[in-house]
Amino acid sequence: MTRILVVYHSQTGQTEKMAKAVADGAKAIEHTEVILKKAGEATLDDLLACSGLAIGTPENFGYMSGMIKDFFDRTYNGAQDKVFRKPYVVFISAGNDGSGALRAIERIALGYKFKSVFTPVIAKGDITEELLEQCRELGGTLAGGCAMGIY
Repeated sequence: MTRILVVYHSQTGQTEKMAKAVADGAKAIEHTEVILKKAGEATLDDLLACSGLAIGTPENFGYMSGMIKDFFDRTYNGAQDKVFRKPYVVFISAGNDGSGALRAIERIALGYKFKSVFTPVIAKGDITEELLEQCRELGGTLAGGCAMGIY
């Protein structure tokens, strides 16, 4: 069984829409269980038990949300040396261009030694159906690659 953890934070609902689409894409892959959790509710056990991780955040002041940073802070020590090359993807609801939030997540992912496996989805403005389809593809690619043992 492939288990995908989708961790996100959303204040306006934009990132939550994206998270649900990522989860739907992952669920479309046979024998995949999806755990969809807000960052404040996600735990170290969730991280350790997943096959792959999808991280979603709004861009706040050119940075990831504080709740996503909190998830990383709470799980880092317990995850050290236990998540080597765990595949991850990122989706961002950007007020600007999303590059600051993405850069911050990528730097933290290096510390965990996660492995980025697909191009991030960055929404600039309204969440369109085309963007939600990109999110579904993101989730499906993560889950499919994990299920096939590619990652």
